[in-house]
Amino acid sequence: QVQLVESGGGLVQPGGSLRLSCAASGSIFSISVMGWYRQAPGKQRELVAYITTGGSTTYGDSVKGRFTISKDNDKNTRYLQMNSLKPEDTAVYYCHARLFDHRDYWGQGTQVTVSS
Repeated sequence: QVQLVESGGGLVQPGGSLRLSCAASGSIFSISVMGWYRQAPGKQRELVAYITTGGSTTYGDSVKGRFTISKDNDKNTRYLQMNSLKPEDTAVYYCHARLFDHRDYWGQGTQVTVSS
């Protein structure tokens, strides 16, 4: 079992920045990949970014060059630095972890709203 707790969402103006955090607990050594997905109203959940235990990263096309995912192994935490935010980035952002046995775990979600 893995527990994921997100923080850092909120309201920001277009062009602004936010940093999301996702703290993992439980069977953390079973985690192979952690990352972020997002879901806007009326849309499907989409990949934002993920990072492997080895540090390899993958980004969704819509956030490349603006978002950066990183990890702090000592704190069992993954971060999503979001810069140059746009109104279309407005969504609920979910932390996700996939274990080596392919089980998936999700955080409760945190709202990000980009609006003037």
